[in-house]
Amino acid sequence: MFEAATLGRTVARHEYDAEVSRLRWQLLDAQRSLREARFPALILFGGVDGAGKSETVHLLNEWMDPRWLINRAFDDPSQDELERPRFWRYWLTVPPRGSMGLFLSAWYSAPLMDRVMRRTSRAEFDEALDQIVSFERTLADDGAVILKFWMYLDKKAQRQRLRALERNPLTRWRVSAVQWEHWRMYDRFVSVTERLIQRTSTRDAPWIIVDGSDERYRSLVVGTRIREVLTARLETSTAAVPAQAARRRVRRSVPARQRGASGRTLVDRVDREQSLLDSLDMSRALSKAAYRIALERQQGRLNMLQRQAEVDGRSLVLVFEGWDAAGKGGAIRRVTAALDPRVYRVIPVAAPNDEERSRHYLWRFWRRLSRAGRVMIFDRSWYGRVLVERVEQFATEAEWSRAYAEINEFEEQLTDHGIVIVKYWLHITSEEQERRFKERASTPVKSWKLSDEDWRNRAKWGQYELAVNDMVARTSTRNAPWHLVEANDKNYARIKVLRIANAALKKALA
Repeated sequence: MFEAATLGRTVARHEYDAEVSRLRWQLLDAQRSLREARFPALILFGGVDGAGKSETVHLLNEWMDPRWLINRAFDDPSQDELERPRFWRYWLTVPPRGSMGLFLSAWYSAPLMDRVMRRTSRAEFDEALDQIVSFERTLADDGAVILKFWMYLDKKAQRQRLRALERNPLTRWRVSAVQWEHWRMYDRFVSVTERLIQRTSTRDAPWIIVDGSDERYRSLVVGTRIREVLTARLETSTAAVPAQAARRRVRRSVPARQRGASGRTLVDRVDREQSLLDSLDMSRALSKAAYRIALERQQGRLNMLQRQAEVDGRSLVLVFEGWDAAGKGGAIRRVTAALDPRVYRVIPVAAPNDEERSRHYLWRFWRRLSRAGRVMIFDRSWYGRVLVERVEQFATEAEWSRAYAEINEFEEQLTDHGIVIVKYWLHITSEEQERRFKERASTPVKSWKLSDEDWRNRAKWGQYELAVNDMVARTSTRNAPWHLVEANDKNYARIKVLRIANAALKKALA
C-alpha cells in the first residue's frame, strides 16, 4: 500500500513558491466561505515519526486565518478522561459548524499503539476501529467534512529524518528513545497501519497517503486536497443530509448482536410486549400507607447500592421521558432524596442554545457526562431528537430516522465503559393529563408549570404516541432497555421508578 503511494517526488523551490502564492488565497477564500456554512471540517494527521505532521499543521496555521482554526493534539488520557467513555474527550473537541479543526494524535493513536505493542488482540483492534468508523459516520451524516492524511516515510528515510532532527539543536528535543524504539519496530507499525487504513478509509472519511520525504511536495498535496474538498462541498452543499445516510442508519438501527438464536430481534419482542402504550394497566395504584413503607425501603436500598457503585467506580444514568404532567419531577425528587447531594446531578434538558445548535445534537450530552461513580439524572434527554424534534419538525425525517442508530451507539459506548443506564417512559392517559392540566391552571403554586405549548403538544397526542412507540421499539436494547411506568397514580409510579433503579444497580454490581 505505502510503497505504491510513495513516489519520492520533489518540488523545486520556484515551482513551490508560485503554487503556494495561489493556494494560500484559495484556502483563505474557502475558509471565509466555510464560516457561513452549516457544517464543520475535521482534518486529521497521522503517520510515522518525523514525517511532517506537526510541521504541516504549523504551515496551515500560517497559510490560513488561525482565528478560525481549532488545533487539537491529544496526549495520554488524564485520570479525569479515563473515568469517562473513550470518545468523551474527542466529542468535546468537535468544531462547531463553520469552523475547521486540525487534529494531531487523535482517536487513532491509542488503538494503533495498543495493537503494535500487543496490548490488544486483533479482534479487539478491529472492534476499536469499528467504533471509530461509527464515530466518524455519525459526524459525516450530520454534514461534517472529514479528511485524514497519513504521512509516510520508508524505514531508511525515517532514520535519516530522525538523525537530521537530532543534529539540529533546535529540534533535538523532538527525538527520544521512544522514537528510536518505534523505528526498530517499523515493520510491525506498517503491518498494523495497513489494516487500520483498510478498515477505516470510507467514502465519508477517506485516508490520503502522503509521501513525507519532501517538505514542499507534502505541503502542496495536503493544502491542495483540503482546498479541493472544501471548494467542492461549499459549491454543492445546502447543508442537507443525504437521504442515503438515513437509509443506511435505519438498516443499522438494531445491532446484529441483539438477534437471538431464533433470528427474532429485540424489536420483535418490544413490538409484541412494550410498544403499545394502551396495553399498560393504568389502574395500578398504591395506598398512602403502603407508599410510605415502600418509599423508605426503596430509598434506603438506593442509598446503599449507590455508595457501593461509587466505590466500584460505576456511574448511573437515569433518563426520564414521559408525557407533560406525567410526574417526572416528582419521581426525580424521590430519587435524589435518597442520594448524597455531592454525587448526583439533575440535568434539565430544554431547547438547545446557539452553541449547542452549532454542533451535533449529541455533543451537549457527551459534554455533560460526569466522572466515574456519580449519578446523572436527565429530565428529558437525547430522545428529544426522535420525539419533539420529530413531531414538531425541528429535525428532518432523514435526521430523526438515523438518530435511532446514533443513540444506540452512544448508549453502547456508555454501557461498554461500565455506566448503568436506566430509561423511563412515564405514561399517563389522555384523560389524566387533561385533569392534571386543569388542576395546574387552577392552583396558583402550580400554574407556572402549565404553558400554551403544553396545550399545543396535547393536541398532537396521536403523533407523539406513534413517536414513542417507534422510540421504544428501536432503542430498547439489552444493555439499555426502556421501562414503561404506569403513572396515573403518582405513588405507584414513584415506587416503580425506585425499584427499577435498584434492580439495575444490583444487577450491575453483582
